[in-house]
Amino acid sequence: MQEIKDRAASLAGLALERDAIWLYDRLAALEKDPARRDAFTKIATSERRHAAIWEAKLASLGEAVPAHPRPSWRVRQIAILARIFGTRAVSDMVKALEGFEESVYGEHADVPEVEEIAKDEAKHAEIWRDLDGGAQAKSARAAMSAREPWHRAGGSGTLRASIFGVSDGLVSNAALVMGIAGATTSTQGGFVVLAGAAGLLAGAFSMAAGEYVSMRSQTELLERQIELERAELEAMPDEEEAEIAALYRHRGFPEAEAHAIAKRLMADPKVALETLVREELGLDPEELGSPWGAAIGSFFSFGVGAIVPLVPFILLSGSSALVASIVATSLALFAVGAAVSLLTGRSALYSGARQLGIGVAAAGVTYLVGNLIGVNV
Repeated sequence: MQEIKDRAASLAGLALERDAIWLYDRLAALEKDPARRDAFTKIATSERRHAAIWEAKLASLGEAVPAHPRPSWRVRQIAILARIFGTRAVSDMVKALEGFEESVYGEHADVPEVEEIAKDEAKHAEIWRDLDGGAQAKSARAAMSAREPWHRAGGSGTLRASIFGVSDGLVSNAALVMGIAGATTSTQGGFVVLAGAAGLLAGAFSMAAGEYVSMRSQTELLERQIELERAELEAMPDEEEAEIAALYRHRGFPEAEAHAIAKRLMADPKVALETLVREELGLDPEELGSPWGAAIGSFFSFGVGAIVPLVPFILLSGSSALVASIVATSLALFAVGAAVSLLTGRSALYSGARQLGIGVAAAGVTYLVGNLIGVNV
């Protein structure tokens, strides 16, 4: 039984490492910044060493080492996006891939080779931390984030708003367009275009305004909390030092050691404030989000999604426009779902099918309702 598990772990590990080698080689070839290019090359070299470990393990088990297959769909899409938008644009996706490796290796933690590879993966995290902007504060939460940056991948407000915007634009405008198409005759395609264009603009501005107000209110609240903490630190340093010591006591540190840590942190007011903000308020001062970034991302991403079901009615007429719109929207819905899987690590087929099902259900219901209303009127 153990031999079967070792074989499965070795085959899974080898496939992961070969994907990583291929991807980091592509990133290094595309990267213009020498420091980032060297980082990608260093990680690719490490992944080659890991692949050799799994190949040796398979040989020791009497298993033939499989030939190099085509890279997985996921890493090929990341490479394509990196070629179009640059390597920085796909950083979250690459870190999510590292996190996926970690989860797979976690299933085989009792295999001896996994422990050796895990040490190298920790070094990869250090490299990514440096690429993301250097050392962070030494709080427990910050230290964990620095060691494992893929746990934070995809968490920014701008990225979240952009993904949600494309999805919302597709689903809502497809539903609107199908509802109007169901309520009108084949000779009234102009109504569909007018309604679709109005839905696109209204939805895009609404999304942008909503995201801006939401993010702005959130950041103002968080900034206010940070300012209050700063004022308390300046006005009552002894009490704040006692709070820091209490935080570490509750984490299991002996009282004397907790007080010593608090005193060292209080020696630098900036570090003390960051510690209190992170540990007491549970906030990350570096990641409050950008209201304008979220708003602009929402506006354009909603527009990109909303234009898809509308274009066929602009270019075609009658039933041809309806069929083309259904096909284009379905493909786009599946593509958006599959693209989200690059960040979540889920199956692209599952994510794409789920998004397609949601969109089809929404558009189908509104088409039937529109058809019923149109016939009755």
